[in-house]
Amino acid sequence: MSKEKRKHIRTPFACRIKIVHDSIGELLVKTRDISDGGVFVVLEPEQIPPVGTVVAGQVQGLMDDAPVLQMEVVRVEPVGVGLRFVHDD
Repeated sequence: MSKEKRKHIRTPFACRIKIVHDSIGELLVKTRDISDGGVFVVLEPEQIPPVGTVVAGQVQGLMDDAPVLQMEVVRVEPVGVGLRFVHDD
């Protein structure tokens, strides 16, 4: 039986995202993959915020006024973090 908990299929996708949080400042990072539920971003180990941290994120370079989204750190790996889109339902 698979231990896979993901609800959404991940798609390899590389773009730049600006993420902002008081603990890490403002960073321009690269994505590794994306799904309907979130995105994985590549970070240096010293830049990785702890699980549960909510950051603001905005795609860069694809459109002039991309929306700013709230995203929660849900998974930490040596090369980056998995971010879940936070929805205001």
